[in-house]
Amino acid sequence: MARRSMFDVDVPFFLPVWRRIAVVAVAVLWGLFEVSTGAMFWGLIFIGMGAIVGWRFTIADWDAVAKEEQDLE
Repeated sequence: MARRSMFDVDVPFFLPVWRRIAVVAVAVLWGLFEVSTGAMFWGLIFIGMGAIVGWRFTIADWDAVAKEEQDLE
């Protein structure tokens, strides 16, 4: 098994689509909340994190992740 880094999102935990959507939605919504309260810096940080993780979820090879998990079982 390849060594994983802290920022790998292509792990079996995120195989269900609803978990991926929830992570992106929570980050972006929290960022919007921060912006609405005047904390522009933190708002941009959370919105940026939501955008980055959303992009990483989009480009991940979920078929390979599912196959790898199935091989481990």
